[in-house]
Amino acid sequence: MRTAEFERRTGVNRRLLRYYEEQGLLSPGRTSGGYREYEESDVLKVRHIRNLLAAGLSTATIADLLPCMGKDGDDLIADCPELLLDLHRERARIQAAIHELETARTTLDAVIATAPPETERAARALLLP
Repeated sequence: MRTAEFERRTGVNRRLLRYYEEQGLLSPGRTSGGYREYEESDVLKVRHIRNLLAAGLSTATIADLLPCMGKDGDDLIADCPELLLDLHRERARIQAAIHELETARTTLDAVIATAPPETERAARALLLP
């Protein structure tokens, strides 16, 4: 399918599709006129790319992982040991970031709790439209 149809089917604009191609995530065929042609399987591949990006993985990591991902219908399956190790590392990285954010939130909650009632009322008044 041509780029316009592929954009419509995936919800991803052509600039981002070209970026995915530059990063080695997509490899569309070419017509004799040089136009990109995508396969039906590329629609699912873009969905997987978007999901892995949403999970916090970089395009470089995804490029390494995609060839090792088995497919079971619409689901990705960790199909080789190296992939599973990378996914565990990424998960640990995300968990550490969550912990840091929770610590920051706890610190902010503690500071907010020290505000005198009149300061709290004044702050709430500023929030009202």
